[in-house]
Amino acid sequence: MTFSVRMSRIKASGIRAVQKRIAGKEGMISFAAGLPDPELYPLEDLRKAADTMLEKEGAKAFAYGLTKGYGPLLDFLTDRMNNREGVECTKENICMLSGSQQGLGMAAMMFIDEGDVVITENPSYLGAINAFRPYGAEFKGVDTDDDGIVIEDLEKVLAETPKAKLIYVIPNFQNPTGKAWSLERREKFMEVVSKYDVVVVEDNPYGDLRFKGEQLPHLRALDKKGQVMYLGSFSKILSPGMRVAWACASPEVAKAIEELKETNDLQSPELTQMLTYYYLSMFDLEEHIREIQVVYKERCELMVEMIKEHFPPEIKYTDPEGGMFLWLELPEGLDSDKILDDAVAAGIAYIPGESFFSFEGVTNTIRMNFTMVKDEQIREGIRILGDVFKKYI
Repeated sequence: MTFSVRMSRIKASGIRAVQKRIAGKEGMISFAAGLPDPELYPLEDLRKAADTMLEKEGAKAFAYGLTKGYGPLLDFLTDRMNNREGVECTKENICMLSGSQQGLGMAAMMFIDEGDVVITENPSYLGAINAFRPYGAEFKGVDTDDDGIVIEDLEKVLAETPKAKLIYVIPNFQNPTGKAWSLERREKFMEVVSKYDVVVVEDNPYGDLRFKGEQLPHLRALDKKGQVMYLGSFSKILSPGMRVAWACASPEVAKAIEELKETNDLQSPELTQMLTYYYLSMFDLEEHIREIQVVYKERCELMVEMIKEHFPPEIKYTDPEGGMFLWLELPEGLDSDKILDDAVAAGIAYIPGESFFSFEGVTNTIRMNFTMVKDEQIREGIRILGDVFKKYI
């Protein structure tokens, strides 16, 4: 059996590799997750919504639907994008997705030809890098600071890279660093990219998880040329297993996504789209989001407090205003993957940061998750991890 060249370009997930290393180990405190806390899923409300849906819709909930998406849910999203997110759109701009990860695969199929260059933040979400890599993409990373992607570096890369085709960014609480772009940085970014024939994929799975500061406009809201393909998702606020997400883009791009889905999965599941809509029409989504924000804020602030108390001062860390992650930078020369062996032996897991770069060699970084650990686990786990780091620093 001969696989395509694309299969040879796929790299194993660094996150899955860590999960294998800790599988079956009892009592492990894991900061390695990338998941919302299941205890915050609105299960009772979803059950009531499902009962009402089945009573009213019956077999329709289990049937095929339109590739573009379930009509009432499209109406809800159009209204929310316009009135809450500040993005002017109609249903012509939206297409439902089976998780926003599908949107990354769609973007790769639509825009990337062999040898095209994808520009990413440095570091960036490894799932996006792996989605683009099979299509022959080459990568250029642009560093970030506390305000977001460094505009001067981006301008230099764009000017020197004629084959730049696509820019992938997460302006809100980036995976893996937890950083959020400032308003000025968003505006300057759009000013720069408008000079070039490039597509911007704006991934926003964490935007609703802001627990400090004020909501800032999406790149799609600042887009005057139709360059931005925005990806939204219910995975982090309702349930990741329902796989309900959407793309908001120019009508031309939204139509292309719909046509690609016809060849891919025919449609996102009618059942979960319909259930999502019934939940949204029966219950207060914004109140539910506020409950999540309170919990994550407390856990994030506790983790930062414990890091200040127990980690060697040479370790740098981000202090997020939302999302699910913070980022550690160890002194140069240390290898977080090798240190992980000692951490696991002490009962602690994290994700080494190297796999979040499109190139190899950055070995001294770590992604930490705070959404899947309780307060006592944070206190104990950070203390133990601090002791592990002190052996090396």
